[in-house]
Amino acid sequence: MLNRLLPAGLALVLAACSTSSIPDVDVPQRRASYTGDLPAMRTFSTPRAVPTYRSNAQLAADFLELSFQMESGRKLPQFSRFEGPVTIAVKGAAPASLTGDLSRLVARLRSEARIDVHLSRGGEAKPSITVQIVPKRELQRLVPQAACFVVPRVSSWSEFRKARRSRTVDWASLGERQQIAVFLPGDVSPQEVRDCLHEEIAQALGPLNDLYRLPDSVFNDDNFHTVLTGFDMLMLRAYYDPSLHSGMSREQVAARLPAIFGRINPGGNRGGGGHASYTPRAWIDSIEAALGPRARPSARLDAAKRAVNISKAQGWRDNRAAFSLYALGRLALSAEPELALASFLEASRLYRNNPETQIQAAHVAMQLAAFSLSSGQADGTIGLIDEVLPAVRRAENAALLSTLLLLKAEAYELMGRTGPAAAVRTEALGWARYGFGADSVVRARAGEISALTPARRPRFN
Repeated sequence: MLNRLLPAGLALVLAACSTSSIPDVDVPQRRASYTGDLPAMRTFSTPRAVPTYRSNAQLAADFLELSFQMESGRKLPQFSRFEGPVTIAVKGAAPASLTGDLSRLVARLRSEARIDVHLSRGGEAKPSITVQIVPKRELQRLVPQAACFVVPRVSSWSEFRKARRSRTVDWASLGERQQIAVFLPGDVSPQEVRDCLHEEIAQALGPLNDLYRLPDSVFNDDNFHTVLTGFDMLMLRAYYDPSLHSGMSREQVAARLPAIFGRINPGGNRGGGGHASYTPRAWIDSIEAALGPRARPSARLDAAKRAVNISKAQGWRDNRAAFSLYALGRLALSAEPELALASFLEASRLYRNNPETQIQAAHVAMQLAAFSLSSGQADGTIGLIDEVLPAVRRAENAALLSTLLLLKAEAYELMGRTGPAAAVRTEALGWARYGFGADSVVRARAGEISALTPARRPRFN
């Protein structure tokens, strides 16, 4: 997955709002900082992936679109995967958190996707997948805007640099996968390292495409899901089914899929759902322009409005419609706060109505909770947060979890409940150390959220 267009829901409602219907959430010139000792970093343990709800007919259609097309829209002429056992090795200065997160991922791939994959013990001549740690600045010097990415037929950063403009790294020319490199930065938060491991190793093993219409998958550039989901594991399990092999055509694979999904997902043997609506390139371009870093704020806002208009013209009521509104809400915070709040509320309604989009609903709830806290509505803030916390824990998003808990702690402070506030804040800061990384970033995040509370907002003469 080359581009991560959307940070993991971390934009808070810190824009200037000055209308009667929108709470005043001025950006303070100097925020309070958290100066206490930080607790130990918290990490996730037992995975809690939720099975997909879709029918096998729809899963087969998803599989074909994911497997025979690149993100750019370029068609892939044949199916490719590793044939035989897969080994994974790590090169470079890996952060301390990587070993545990990679081991958990490999265990899940073995148990849930049934792939014969293991960590290299150093005896293999060349591992199947090499995870190369590269400084973020160096990585983005060659591939701007990329948080991490995956490349075929190379096993090191130096090999990639030599081959990056050649046919060597062309996925479309690949008949069978034998050697793949994943490049990710080591100087980012533990969560970002883990997210890159999940996304890029999944693409090293399986599908290369991303589809905005998928509500419950890391194979989606909206980046709401940060670890492999039940849907993703099912796709990978089908990818390595014994009845498939490298070199098969789209038609050959399509003919085998009904039997494959009938066998590995018997609960999906129900009629209908074999066709999903097409996502127009104009909508994708508008979303990418809205969430990309290069355009002026006004241009990005205009692009988000175009995405919403296209969504309405398509008649969508799915996660794409909600995502358009979510993007518009975030980009309209400063310039059009009433539009931002209306967009968040409509996005929330759409997301909450679908059991497959509960983590997306949690991201919107964070924005609404910030509005609620800044207007002094402590009970409402806690209610919004408590409703979505189970989905956030299941999704293992420590950055979002810590942000919600910090908001909840501030709401408790506003109510004068200092004991619960301290307990929730301690948990939040533990998750923040995993989600945000550096202590200075953790303290800054806590200070930003504290500044939302009316009693804590600096006043100016």
